[in-house]
Amino acid sequence: MSRFQKLSQTIWHCQYHIVWVPKYRYRVLHGEIAREVENLIRAFSHQLKCEIIELNVQIDHVHLLVMIPPKVSISNYMGAIKGRTAIRILNRFKKLRQKPYWGNHFWSRGYCVDTVGLDGEMIRKYVKYQEENERRDEQQGLF
Repeated sequence: MSRFQKLSQTIWHCQYHIVWVPKYRYRVLHGEIAREVENLIRAFSHQLKCEIIELNVQIDHVHLLVMIPPKVSISNYMGAIKGRTAIRILNRFKKLRQKPYWGNHFWSRGYCVDTVGLDGEMIRKYVKYQEENERRDEQQGLF
């Protein structure tokens, strides 16, 4: 089986590692909010015909390894994901809107994106196990 995907006149393998944070990097992505963010990212990615390889919602940031077809730009993908999840999260969890610093924004303005080449398996493992590694480092007093 080939690692490439097919469109009508294109074969492609466009894999990206994307990281973004809530506004002011507040540590709000836990419990029900984290589960809802993960479900929304998966649903909106599916609607855009993007395949999630790994997704890790941590308390203050999101790591995503995703395959995005070439007809969808990264900026359009992130605009849809961040915009639509923010609307849903702020509507569902009204307590977040009560804070004066949120306004109508849930996510910070930017994001980090990196293309994944032949080291995709290494990056997939990093995204999957990063939270465990951070927890272990904290217990050992490295942070």
